[in-house]
Formats: sequence, structure tokens, C-alpha cells
Amino acid sequence: MYVTLIAAAALWGAATGLLVPRAAYRLAVEPGEPWRAACPSGHPFTGPARGWLGTARCSGCAEVVGAAASVRNPAGAPDRPPARTAYAHTVRHALVTSLACALLAAGTGARPELAVWLVLAPFAVLLTVVDRRVHRLPDVLTLPLAAATAALLGLAALLPGDGGSWPTALLGGVALGGGYFLLFLINPNGMGFGDVKLAIALGTALAWYGWPVFFAGAFAGFLLGAVYGVGLVILRRAGRKTAIPFGPFMITGALAGLLLGGLAVSAV
Repeated sequence: MYVTLIAAAALWGAATGLLVPRAAYRLAVEPGEPWRAACPSGHPFTGPARGWLGTARCSGCAEVVGAAASVRNPAGAPDRPPARTAYAHTVRHALVTSLACALLAAGTGARPELAVWLVLAPFAVLLTVVDRRVHRLPDVLTLPLAAATAALLGLAALLPGDGGSWPTALLGGVALGGGYFLLFLINPNGMGFGDVKLAIALGTALAWYGWPVFFAGAFAGFLLGAVYGVGLVILRRAGRKTAIPFGPFMITGALAGLLLGGLAVSAV
């Protein structure tokens, strides 16, 4: 049962991770610019959810590739290379999402909150990719993520066998969001407001397992970000005032905290 649960979570992560590249490409724009509505080759996005759901290669590019592959010269080689996009199909995001979901399943076990973590994991990976590309955490993701985290954990708390506390989770969202907001007011150039909104969702998830897990996950995010920044300075690839995307470290620290919390509950 335990191995089956981990395998199912990994498959879920792989399937949802395949949807990340297109969504990340559409969202990775500078503030003030509209979300991309067409692929790099100019084909309008179509499909479920107004084209937001789909693999990296759009339907138009797939048709071009298929037509090119059907035209062969006598030697059997294509007359022209297949079209490529700026976000070529890759399994990297699927592998990362699959690994994260498998780890969450291994740490959480068959408890109701696992379903919440598995739903949120692909969006966390998506936010990580977008923040790395354009140093931005879009409101269209962070705000619904905060609301969804609180609502889904509220549902999990109604089911038997849950391993956390919903009231504490809500307090954690307010606490971490407030802490990041204070840092934003102190140093707006070093802390983006998108980080503040993301902190609400992460604080809610971490505090589900209690305050020790909350502080451990929050501290892990700061530690990872600090190590990365110092490493860049030592390698002379950045200066002390160089802005770095902090969202990926916040999310990684939260993942570590959730694993810690899940394992601690399982050990009781």
C-alpha cells in the first residue's frame, strides 16, 4: 500500500509536470505586459482552459512537425528541420514535479492532507519556474494558491486521520505573510511583494503541522536563499545588491518543512 501510494503520487506529478512548460512560458512576462497568447512560432494557444492546459508544443507546431516529417527526400531524411519553440518539450519539469510528489507521499503517508499537497505541488513548481525566469510571482497564482491552501486544509481537517491543525494553519499563514510584509516594508528592493503573497500559502501549509515545523520550513527558505546569494558573490557572478528570485528557496524550504512534519506525525 505504501509503495503504491508513492508510485501513484509520482505518476500524478509526472502528468501534471508536463503541463508546466506552456503555462510558465505564458506567465513569464515582465510586469505590465499581457500574458502570452501565442507560442514563439505565432500559433494561438488553443485547448482546455483557453489554451492554458497543454503540453509544451502547441497544436500548430505539432501539425508543422508532422507535415515536415511526412515529406522525405530519396535518402529518407526530412527536407526541412522540424519547427522548434523557445520552450521545447522537456521532461525536466515532469521529473521535478514527480520527485516532489513522491517525497510528499513518502513523508505524509495515507493521510487526508496528502491530497492537498499533491494538488498544490504542480503550482509550486510553476511558480518556481516563472520566478527564476522573470523574478516575478504572479498574483494570478499566489492569491488563489493562498485561498486554496486554507480551504483544502479545512476540508482535510474534517476527514478522519488528518495529522494537523486547521486553526494553527490559518494563524501560520497570517504570521508568515505578516513577517514577509514587514521585511518588504523594511527593504522593498530586497523583498518582492509577490514573496509576501506566496508566504501566506506556505505559512498556512507549514503551520498545519505545528509551530516547530513552521519555523523550520521558514528558516530553511532563508538559509537556502542566503547560501545561494553568498555563493554567487564568492564566484563573482553577482554583487551584494544583486536581486535574486527568492520564491524557489521559499518553496524548497516549505517542502523540507512538510517532509519533516509528515515524518514526525508518522513517528508518533
